Amino acid sequence: MKRSRVLLFLWSCGFVFATAAYAVEPRRQPDIVVYLADDLSAADVSSYGGTNIMTPAIDQLAEEGMSFDRAFVASPSCAVSRAALLTGLMPARNGAEENHSYPREDVPRLPKVLGELGYETAAFGKVAHLRSAVDYHFDTFDLKSDISDLRGTVRKFLENRTDDRPLALFVGVSDPHVPWPSESTVDPQSMTMPPQLLDTPRTRVQRSRYLQEVKNLDAYLAELRELTDKHMSDDKLFVLSSDHGAQFPFGKWTLYDEGIRVPLIVSRPGKIQAGSRTDAMVSWVDVFPTLIDIGGGDVPDDLDGRSFAPVLRGETDLHRDRIFTTHSGDRMMNVYLSRSVRTNRYKLIWNPHPEFAFTTHIDLLLRETSGDYFKEWMTAAKTDSHAADVLAHHHGRPEYELFDLEQDPHELNNLAGHAELASVEQALATELKQWIRDQGDGLTVFHEPLMLDAPETWVARPKAK
Repeated sequence: MKRSRVLLFLWSCGFVFATAAYAVEPRRQPDIVVYLADDLSAADVSSYGGTNIMTPAIDQLAEEGMSFDRAFVASPSCAVSRAALLTGLMPARNGAEENHSYPREDVPRLPKVLGELGYETAAFGKVAHLRSAVDYHFDTFDLKSDISDLRGTVRKFLENRTDDRPLALFVGVSDPHVPWPSESTVDPQSMTMPPQLLDTPRTRVQRSRYLQEVKNLDAYLAELRELTDKHMSDDKLFVLSSDHGAQFPFGKWTLYDEGIRVPLIVSRPGKIQAGSRTDAMVSWVDVFPTLIDIGGGDVPDDLDGRSFAPVLRGETDLHRDRIFTTHSGDRMMNVYLSRSVRTNRYKLIWNPHPEFAFTTHIDLLLRETSGDYFKEWMTAAKTDSHAADVLAHHHGRPEYELFDLEQDPHELNNLAGHAELASVEQALATELKQWIRDQGDGLTVFHEPLMLDAPETWVARPKAK
């Protein structure tokens, strides 16, 4: 009897010890790598249908993971888009509304939350926007974003790292942001041109230079993947995306798909089906809760973003039935408000101030390194009616723009005001304005605008402080 009690006691102690050991050694979270391009349109990536160049490293990532065909940013300007990614909140709610503005101090940041989950966090290059990087509290960060610099800083960090926590590594390249290189291996004459742009000789040259930087960021992706495979765990979530579309007319700074639709590819060997694609609509604000979810944390209830981890696990091909996007301008260069709602088929853009002139760095600066082609556009518009129409549409937008995305994926035919779609337009306008109210979006005009009826005033102005 006494012997059996001793055995029972020893067995129960063993059970307690085993349970305690399990409790202090939880399942290790996956390492995380987030690779961000700067001003890359989804349509220029070969795995997304681009035909002018091949992007083999991005294609390889797509073959090993899941590609999102309907991924959108919260806003098509650098600082605002990145703030939404790193806070899980839309611009009006996090406080970063116009470009070069930053979230309020009381807003939670993704690096801090990941740190609380046990991650070491590191950011190299353009992850947060410029001087705001320090406010996100990465354990390690370096702002140099040229690929030539990143090669050294990222490698040195990984080779010398001794922290045994799981790592969340963010790497942001400056490509293909302007200025583009003076030389390119892409032939300007053989490429196809986006239909919304004027096909002029200099536009082709600058497109070829932009595409060269797309090739460069693709090549560095291959190097980064080799490096992280060597120095990080096999259980690794790898995310690739871009902060918005390319800096060409009707792209960056606009709510057309060329400005807000971005590549999004996510891989995790053994956890995400290789070579899979999804039509699930996701927003950049969804990345914050998704990384928390995969990292083993509880997703806060008050975020605008929602975890799309179930999509990654193959449990569903649905996520959102609406995508909302905002643009509140780029200081003195682009004082122009736009808001939009997008369904699977239709998009409604509301321009609250159609009396404002839409201007950007492209047409105000006419920089030799990026926007010099716009001189050709201005010259062509004097004698060519199509060129005149394109230029007029660049500078002046009606209050409402409605597009049937199934029939008109390049958004060339504005259907707003058409009787047959009146109910669609009204329903989307009502929904959009209710969402704006729910967001606490005051539709703020942050600077003195240029007026559409006064083109003589369309000149570059001093930078706003």
